[in-house]
Amino acid sequence: MRTQVGIVGAGPAGLFLAHMLQREGIESVVLEAQPQAAIEGRVRAGVLEHAIARLLVEAGLGDRMEREGLVHHGIGLLFGGAVHRINFAELLDGRGVVVWSQHEVVKDLIAARRAAGGDIRFEVSDVTLTDIESKRPSIHFRHAGHRHVLSCDVIAGCDGFHGVARPSIPPGALQVYERILPLAWLGILAAAPPPADELIYAHHPSGFALASMRSQHVARLFFQVNPDENLGHWSDARIWDELDQRLAGDDSGIVLTEGAVLQKSLTTLRAFVAEPMRYGRLFLAGDAAHVVPPTGAKGMNLAIAGARVLARGLTEFFKSGDASLLERYSDICLNRAWAAQRFSWWMTQVLHRNPRDNAFDLRRQLADLEHLVSSRAAAAALAEVYVGPPLERL
Repeated sequence: MRTQVGIVGAGPAGLFLAHMLQREGIESVVLEAQPQAAIEGRVRAGVLEHAIARLLVEAGLGDRMEREGLVHHGIGLLFGGAVHRINFAELLDGRGVVVWSQHEVVKDLIAARRAAGGDIRFEVSDVTLTDIESKRPSIHFRHAGHRHVLSCDVIAGCDGFHGVARPSIPPGALQVYERILPLAWLGILAAAPPPADELIYAHHPSGFALASMRSQHVARLFFQVNPDENLGHWSDARIWDELDQRLAGDDSGIVLTEGAVLQKSLTTLRAFVAEPMRYGRLFLAGDAAHVVPPTGAKGMNLAIAGARVLARGLTEFFKSGDASLLERYSDICLNRAWAAQRFSWWMTQVLHRNPRDNAFDLRRQLADLEHLVSSRAAAAALAEVYVGPPLERL
């Protein structure tokens, strides 16, 4: 088998890269270890920056999002028993974010790939990358009971934090920066109306909580737990009691409507960056190169923005032989990744109760939050990063 770009991983980064390349007439093959149904049903990130949502529309992927996605022009910060709204539209000339889940983005990307006749293969196994430092790297894999070798000009490693792409790079070639936080989120997807019209980030003495949504009838709710928490110890009733305490207690005005719990998950908070994001003809994208704490809602946005940069670089390379943008790919994406790490880390430390914190830290957090909601400049700084940079700067 032969293609121009071999793409390992059918998440947002890999699929968006394939889509953008196909629009430019550049061949690619997408290989994914999971079944199609699994990645289309995997509920993860749900907030798109303003420019990323525009990018999906311009790429012909925005029809369902524009019909069904939820445009939000602010978020609520709940602390001291009251909700304080950060008004994005007022602070940023009308800009906001779109609540549109990652699995919905993936569905649209797969449908577009199929409609265009692009090669995408699910349930591949035994994937190995060879000759990545050469001009003819290869991907070896098993699919439908047969072994295959895919010869490429370039390989894009978009297979996530636990994938095979990054470990294929020789030891010592990457500088890895990592911090595993002593924090985790217990999350549920519930057949219930969201408790608020916009996302609510809650600071509570018992720990952080987040009220989000996937639609007007499906709530996505999280609260902070220990990383070693056993999901089996959390009955549906206990989960609702905890959410009610952290979100609807005191005089917050939030009404939590219980519904059937459709999914439960436990996510340990991690910060990770690998530099550089390439080795030879292997380019890393998305979670294969960087993972941010979910508090800042940046993971999917980083993946799509990075795939856009890589697609533009590869287009120039294949059409004119100009590799200058490809040479800058890592630097461009790492600048954005570290900005996202800074914001996500700040949001996490302001809102969560770290087990090492004492009474001083609690008062410091509350002072931070009070400053945020009483200073227009502080609120604007949060809004600017949360909503994201203009499309022209991606």
